[in-house]
Formats: sequence, C-alpha cells, structure tokens
Amino acid sequence: MKYLVLAAAAALPASAAAAPAQDSPDYRVRVGIGAQWQPDYIGSDHTDLAPLFQMKFARGTNQFKFSAPDDRTGIGVVSSGNFSFGPAAALAPGRKDRDVGAPVGKVSRTIEVGAFGQYLAGDSFRVRAEVVKGVNGHEGVVGTVSADKIWRDGDRYVFSVGPRILFSDARYQRAFFGVSPRASLATGLPMYRPGGGVHAIGAASTASYQLTNQWGLFGYARYERLVGDAAKSPIVREYGSRNQVSAGVGVSYTFNLHLF
Repeated sequence: MKYLVLAAAAALPASAAAAPAQDSPDYRVRVGIGAQWQPDYIGSDHTDLAPLFQMKFARGTNQFKFSAPDDRTGIGVVSSGNFSFGPAAALAPGRKDRDVGAPVGKVSRTIEVGAFGQYLAGDSFRVRAEVVKGVNGHEGVVGTVSADKIWRDGDRYVFSVGPRILFSDARYQRAFFGVSPRASLATGLPMYRPGGGVHAIGAASTASYQLTNQWGLFGYARYERLVGDAAKSPIVREYGSRNQVSAGVGVSYTFNLHLF
C-alpha cells in the first residue's frame, strides 16, 4: 500500500503538484522506514532484526493522528465525540521449531481480524481496546487493553507512554504455550494445556521529532512480561523468557498529495 501511494504521488504532473487543489482535498502523507529488534516469537529469549515501516495520512494542515507502536491497523467507521470504533486487522508473527531449538510445534503467521474501540481525550490521553480472531495460524482470540499519556506540539514532536494488558483464549495459549503429547514425546517436556485469560502485562512508548518540515525521526520501545498460564509454560521456562522486549528507530519523510 505504501508503495502504491508513493508511486501515485510520483506520477502526478509537475504542474498539478505545484498548483493548489481547489475542488479536491489536500493530504499530507508521512512515510518512514527503519529497523526494529523484536522477539523471534512470543515467549522467546532471543531478538531478531527486522524492517520497520510507518505510514500516516492527514487532511490539509491537520496534525497527524496519534497511534501507538503496537496498535493493530484500524479504521474508525463510527465516531462520536472523542470515541471511535471500527474494524481492526493485523498480520501476527508465527513460530518455527528452529526458532525454539526444539520440536514443540509450528505456528504459522496469522491473519487477525476483529475490531477496536478507543477514547481520545484531546491530545493528551488515550484509552484503546482491541479484540481480534486468527483466521489461520493460531486460530485463537487475542486482544489488548491500553492507555497512553501523550505529550505533543502539533507534529513537531510527539511522545507517549502507557501500560498494556494482553489477553487471549485457550486456543491461542495452547498454540504458543501448550505442550501436546507429540511435542512432549519429542522434547521430554511435560504435557501442558493452558487455559485462557491475561497472558502478559507491560508498557509501550513512542516518540517522533521533525528535523525539518519534510524529514523526521521516529522510534518506539515496548516491554511485556508473561503472566498466568503463559508464564508457567514448559516451553517458556525451558527455552524462552517471560520478559519480551522490542524497540525500533527510523527516519520519516512528509510530502503533500493533491487528489483530483
């Protein structure tokens, strides 16, 4: 999607790009790229280096809407005052036996679809909840409840920090934390069948700073600690860690886009 927008912008005639748009909305687009370090899989004690992307839209001179680094992609189709609600989706990472170092069972990358709701108090505070269902892969229900304290000066800088509660059903927890009879026989781990509930608590922070009107820097940090049945998993205890840390940093570019 981000490449399509860039291509569309590049394809605009020079005269059209230079002229003000009278009858069509004028958008600002911010695209970013960088690198991030994140766990190989949920419950891992190792991190992998992966690309980090950012894409935001703002109409006219409006400031870009706040988003946290761990938000799933959502579209607010219902808005009333400070409250918004709509569909949410994500592509969640999976797990391979070689990631763990033992044949505990593969979990494929998962397409997650569901909904989100959030309340935004001005530019200073946000509460958000997400619930999604895996249509493949783990096939479970998983969600997040979050709160963020926000400090910002328009788009010049944005900084936020806040707590997280992550929850899931038994199917999700069995996929990542359970030990089936086959896996027990292959690894020597005891069989384990976790239930649903809160599987992690943590905190997340994000920051961005504009060096010029076009160029800026952005980054994030997130910490989660596995709790409950997830923390008791023999997979986590033997091969992984209850502590999950992610961080990323990148550079962004902002440009105007005129639509006709």
